[in-house]
Amino acid sequence: MDTITNYKFKTTEDHAHKLDSENPLARFRQRFYNPEGTIYMDGNSLGLLSMDSESSVFRVLKEWKTLGIRGWLEARRPWFHFAEELGAMCAKLVGAEPEEVVATGTTTVNIHSLVNTFYKPNGKRKKILADELDFPSDIYALRSVIELKGLDPVENLILVPSEDGRFLDEKKIVELMDEEVAVVFLPSVLYRSGQLLNMQYLTEEAHKRGISIGFDCCHSVGVVEHYFDKWNVDFALWCGYKYLNGGPGGTAFLYLNKKHFGREPALAGWFGYVKDKQFDMSLSFEHSESAGGWQISSPAILSSAPIEGSLKIILEAGIEAIRRKSLKMTSYLMYLVDETLSEHPYNFTIGTPREAQRRGGHVAIEHKEAMRISEALRARGVIPDYRPPNIIRIAPVPLYNTYHEVWRVIQHLREIIDKKEHEKFPKERKMIS
Repeated sequence: MDTITNYKFKTTEDHAHKLDSENPLARFRQRFYNPEGTIYMDGNSLGLLSMDSESSVFRVLKEWKTLGIRGWLEARRPWFHFAEELGAMCAKLVGAEPEEVVATGTTTVNIHSLVNTFYKPNGKRKKILADELDFPSDIYALRSVIELKGLDPVENLILVPSEDGRFLDEKKIVELMDEEVAVVFLPSVLYRSGQLLNMQYLTEEAHKRGISIGFDCCHSVGVVEHYFDKWNVDFALWCGYKYLNGGPGGTAFLYLNKKHFGREPALAGWFGYVKDKQFDMSLSFEHSESAGGWQISSPAILSSAPIEGSLKIILEAGIEAIRRKSLKMTSYLMYLVDETLSEHPYNFTIGTPREAQRRGGHVAIEHKEAMRISEALRARGVIPDYRPPNIIRIAPVPLYNTYHEVWRVIQHLREIIDKKEHEKFPKERKMIS
């Protein structure tokens, strides 16, 4: 990380080309379908389709076409074990053993499943500790979990406050881990600002106080290294469609530390049954003592197939190399904003931590006209996204974005302000931004 921090960037276009010439991951760009005529900077919302994912989808479709139901046991990757096999592949990205990760459900379903498993209000310990900057779906789910226990979320859901609306202070999170907290559930990366929380420190502090802790890692898995077993994290979950490039609404993942395999899943379903007994059709539930025991329904094979191809690419590239390039690209992006767009009349600021160890894979560029500037970028073929109240999120993805694309985004922002192009767009937000 020191080499990234100390790298001497320049603002010239030639320098952007030089950075690309030094890029050890350059070859992977050709394995992705980049939408023609666009600079795609929204991989933190939906990753691009790769040729490898397309191939794995076509294979599964052919297996369905030629094998029918026999695909459950006779496909190249038998569908019956597909969720566990994808979990084993993804486990290499998060520092876990193969049986601790499974591809299943969706992010919010997995929140319900895992938090309900760990949230056992008892005596004083009735509260869940989360944060006010979390993605809304997580908060909706946590309130629902508390209500299902017959408790009031107003009293029992504690949200860590933020002083500036951008970042969280880990020490203040720890201060709120008192004897009334039963479970801590936090994002690994804040979806607006891109702040990466210190998961190891938070886990250690939670455990010192006898509190279980889990993380929503949707904005980190696939672009940040994780060491769940080493950190002794209790549970985690993440989607498959952002940095894992698994397709819109694709299958999600969950991690369960092996020390908890003996717990009873809160939401039982037949695909969580012991695999070799599943078709005994017993009405007594005997869950698999692995992360697979927290599956609920049959795996969505067609929604899981793209992830096989995308994980193949990520593992081939190596998560350490991906992280190094991600940090260098986001450092370069922030440097260009600081050097060329921070003063009048541009007035862009950075709302993401500068320290490499404190940020994920995207940069929050702040501006009072962020929404309309985002629309102007799209009109120019740049695909970012907007998050209220004033954030343009730019995510240069290491596997398929280039430094020259980052440089061009900055030129587009400059020209939009120079020509006042954003003023042509309405102030009302679109349904999806």
